[in-house]
Formats: sequence, C-alpha cells, structure tokens
Amino acid sequence: MTEAHAGHAHSGGHSRSWTIIFAVAAIGVPGLYLRLAGVHLDPVLGAFVFGIAVLSAAFLLSWGAETAEVDISQGLALAIIAFIAILPEYAIDAILAFRAGQDPEVADKGLAIANMTGGNRLLIGVAWPVVFVIFFFRTGLKTLVVSRQRSLELAFLTIATAYVIFIPLRHSVTLLDSMVLVSMFVCYLFFTSRQHSEEDVELVGPSAALGSLPAVKRRLGVLVLLAFSATVVIAAAEPFAESLVEIGQQFGVSEFFLIQWLAPLASESPEVLVASVLAWRGRAAVGMGALISSKVNQWTLLIGTLPIAYALGAGDWNFTSGLPLNDLQREEIFLTAAQSAFAIAVFANLKMGVREAVALFVLFATQLFITNEAVRVYYAMGYSALCVVLLVANRRELPPTIRAAWDTMRGRPVSADDDEPQHAG
Repeated sequence: MTEAHAGHAHSGGHSRSWTIIFAVAAIGVPGLYLRLAGVHLDPVLGAFVFGIAVLSAAFLLSWGAETAEVDISQGLALAIIAFIAILPEYAIDAILAFRAGQDPEVADKGLAIANMTGGNRLLIGVAWPVVFVIFFFRTGLKTLVVSRQRSLELAFLTIATAYVIFIPLRHSVTLLDSMVLVSMFVCYLFFTSRQHSEEDVELVGPSAALGSLPAVKRRLGVLVLLAFSATVVIAAAEPFAESLVEIGQQFGVSEFFLIQWLAPLASESPEVLVASVLAWRGRAAVGMGALISSKVNQWTLLIGTLPIAYALGAGDWNFTSGLPLNDLQREEIFLTAAQSAFAIAVFANLKMGVREAVALFVLFATQLFITNEAVRVYYAMGYSALCVVLLVANRRELPPTIRAAWDTMRGRPVSADDDEPQHAG
C-alpha cells in the first residue's frame, strides 16, 4: 500500500481511535506490572488478569501489523508479527529446555517437547479452523483462498517438515539440528523481505489513526506499539500458563498433559487472536497467512532453539548430543510432523474448503485425550495418508504454487490477480 493512500485512509479526526489504542494498551499494564513486581495471584484471578493482558497485546499487534504494511511488504510484516506473537511459547519452551539441561529427571519428563508439540498441533488443529469459521460466518463463502505469496511459507514449511519428521529416528535434538533449522528461518526472513506487497489495503479504525501520521512518526509509533506488545506478551504469558496449570492441578491432571495443552493455550492465544481479529475485519486470507507464518516460526526457530537452551543449562556444547528424546517424545514429534504434512497438503493449492477445515479440527480433537501409543501412531499414519490423497487430488494445481514460491524467492513480483477468486460453491 502506498504512503499517500495510507495518509488519506479515513482522513479526518481519529480521536476515538487514539482513545481505543491507549485504552487497550492500559488494559495490558496491570499484567505487566504484576509480573515485574513478582506478585503471585490466586490461579483464577491470575488467569483473568494475565489473560486480559495477552488479549490487549493481540489487538495492538493486529493494528501494528496492518499499519506496518505501509512501509514494508505484507509478508515481512506478517513474519514479524508472527515472531512476536509466538514469543510466549519461545519463553516457556526455553525455560523448560534449560531446566532439562540442569536436571536429568526434568529432562526425562520431556516437558519442553510436550509444550512444543502441543503448541504446534493446537495452531493447526484449532487456530486454522477458527479463522475459517470466522471467514465463513462473515462471508458465507465455502473456500478460503490465500495469496500466492503464501507459497513461500508453504515451501519453507515443507522443507522444515521433511527435516523434522526424521528426528524421531534419533534419541536427541542436537545443536546440529539447531544450525540447520535456525538457518532455514534466517533464509525465510531474507526471502520474505524481498516480497512485494500484493494488495492495496484500506486502513480503518486504530490502524487508520496510525497510518495517517507522517512517515517518521508512523514508523516510530508502530515500533513502540510492537515493542510494548512484545513486552506484555512475554511478561504475561508464563504466569497465565502457570495459572492455568495450577487450576488444572486442582483437578488431578498430569503434568505432561498440562504442559502440552493448557500452557500452549496461553502461548498460542496472541497469534490466534491476531488472526481472528484480521478475519473478523474481512482479512481472513491475511489472518491465515499470519498463522502459516507462525507455523514456519515454530517448525524452524522454536525447535532449533531447544538444544541451545538445553546446552546452556547443561553446560555441554557437544554438537552431536543434545536434548534427549524418549519413546513418548519421539512419538509426539512424529505425530506433530504428520499433522504438519497434512496441513501443507491442505494449502498446497492455496485454498482451504469446509471439508479440510473440518478434517483438521476433528482429527485434532479426537486424538487429544488418547494416550495409547499405538492409536496415536495410527493417527500419524492417517495424517500421512490424507496428505498423499490431497496432493494427488490437487496435482494439477501444484505447479502454479511451486512457480509462485520460486518467483518469490527470486524477488519477482507475484500478482494478486493470479489468485483464484473465493467462491461459495
């Protein structure tokens, strides 16, 4: 979007929008203050206070993401927002991996892998269908089409999934894995920064207020908004997760289960809320793009930083050893990688329909409480089979997606006009 266009977007008084921005920011302050002060609240009250703080940060992130498109490509803006939005998960997982390095008994529990796999599966099994439901409710259309520029995220997600799916064959995630996966993320950011903006967006509400500012003030305002949001997210996510865990423990739920599912409810909430807000405002394709970018972040940088945090805790920088994996953890990684492969196949033609959204949610929901290892392996095999079926069914639509990814990597513009229109049939 051009700066001139942004400057005229809903020009005029923005006093109400500025009031909303400051009011939403103020909602996040109590959670930030209580965390910095080290105050431990009752679990129920803590879940409310810190949850509200995360919610406020999510709205601020969504406004910052839209306004950032004035100055940088939409792809890079989404990548930055996705990175900030999953900072809570990075923080929680890094702490768990560090503690595992310090204490072998903690390492045996596999809590870092539990949180990582739970967060990944929640993102695809819940967040993707939620955005589709909002899109369907707002438009009545049965097919959500994303921009061809999302083919870049899908390409990197495919490479990362192909790499990670073989990790369960080993007994640890090593610093060599860190080098490979973190390098993938750096390459992803580099190619994303070369993308051309693919749509001319009309800013509304708080985003319009920010966008109407002169260039220097606008960029400074976006930076301040993103920095404040990131600070609130990092500060509030861990106590929010701990509050949820404490509530769950009162009902006798296992620690592994709590870390795998309750903690990610907190750490994943910023990115889900950002995507949902975008979808509610008629930008479901952009919201889905943010979620796909978050998945790339999780599947590269998040996994890649676990051995580093473990090495810091253990004081052992041997590149061939690392965060240990027991049978349960390897099974969880394999199941998560299989779900990722199915999710890639869903969007291989850059579209998601009702059946795909339902399949993502049902397959996730039905295996959520199953602890039998054999059954969970069958789920992983089912995901893999569905991946093959979708790729075969959509084989004629794969070449354009591959070409779009290649053109984006080479810095060539990918026209939004090439995208197929959304249809209700």
